[in-house]
Amino acid sequence: MDFWNILYYSDLVFFIFVCMTVVYMGIFAMASMFSQHQEVPKSRTENRFIIFIPAYKNGPSAEQTVNSILGQTYPQRLFDVTVIADQLDEMSNFRLAQQPITLLTPNFTKSSRAKSLQLAINNLPQFKLYDIAIVLNPGNIVEPEYLSQVNDAYEAAGTKAIQCHMLSQNRDTISARLSAIFEEINNSIFRRGHITLGLSAAAASSAMAFDFNWFKANILTTNTTWDDKELESRLLRQHIFVDYFDDIMVFSEKARNAEDFNRQRRRWLLSHLATITRNIRYLPGAIIERHYDLIDKIIQWMLIPRMLMMAIIIIMGIIMPFIYFTLALKWWVLFAMVLFIFALATPNYLVDDKWDRTFFSIPVILLSSLLAKTPIGKKLKTISNKKL
Repeated sequence: MDFWNILYYSDLVFFIFVCMTVVYMGIFAMASMFSQHQEVPKSRTENRFIIFIPAYKNGPSAEQTVNSILGQTYPQRLFDVTVIADQLDEMSNFRLAQQPITLLTPNFTKSSRAKSLQLAINNLPQFKLYDIAIVLNPGNIVEPEYLSQVNDAYEAAGTKAIQCHMLSQNRDTISARLSAIFEEINNSIFRRGHITLGLSAAAASSAMAFDFNWFKANILTTNTTWDDKELESRLLRQHIFVDYFDDIMVFSEKARNAEDFNRQRRRWLLSHLATITRNIRYLPGAIIERHYDLIDKIIQWMLIPRMLMMAIIIIMGIIMPFIYFTLALKWWVLFAMVLFIFALATPNYLVDDKWDRTFFSIPVILLSSLLAKTPIGKKLKTISNKKL
């Protein structure tokens, strides 16, 4: 086989694989446009909450989250807060200890969120009974009506797990803006679009409410680094529907610089690969049982992550004209389709004169990570960290 045949078939394989991801996103992006507003009736039941905040080396952010959750309009006697302060600075621990919360200061040999949550569960008072468990990441900010909204939504959903609307509170750099856009795309495609078509919403690593007994039984037997993905897999394998409520807001602080942005994406990519490796074996059984939620989730995990997909499309669209011009045309069309799909999935408040520029910055952000120690990499990092 000569060089041109190898080039042609390699390009075709790449294109087909990327196309599968684009088509999948396009279907659910369109579905999200037909999502109907959920009217949540006021619940007659007041559930008792336990809120877990696993904090790792991030004291100030944990303090912000604690302050926001303690300012709830929900009766204070009906919720408790546990902060797992893993390697926080002394001043943060001191300030947190002054709050009406439970503060745990573990000394793990190897830290993980699952270990922190397991420690918190094991240290809950035996005489206290809880109905709902909530996990918030350090830096999450909630509104005063948050627990009241979750209480109403949980009762209305009638399921053991609900996901709230995660969105960014900062968009001051290219990296932060890109994170904010991707977060809202996740909400549109993997949550609102899925709910519209009757499928479970994607679970995030925080801002989720679980049936307490289910959460306790499952987190205590979780031994993976990616506890959020493991819990999501267990929910689906146990036929538990994950509902999504677009009106319950949880704000999070996004990575402001390219280095943190790329580190976060590398972690997500590793969790992506680990999750599909652990769960691909369930696909044949799910097909036989017509378990559509699990089939959809496994297919979703098999798709190319959006950041990598965008990088492939942009890079192929740039280099192909110099090798074989006609091979580049389909990549340009695909890029236009992706931008259209992302525009559909992005709320109006994020689609402005900086929107296109943000997506064209993806290769800059990736290259700044790959060439971090070179003069070019430092220059690219400066560009990607630039204030908007």
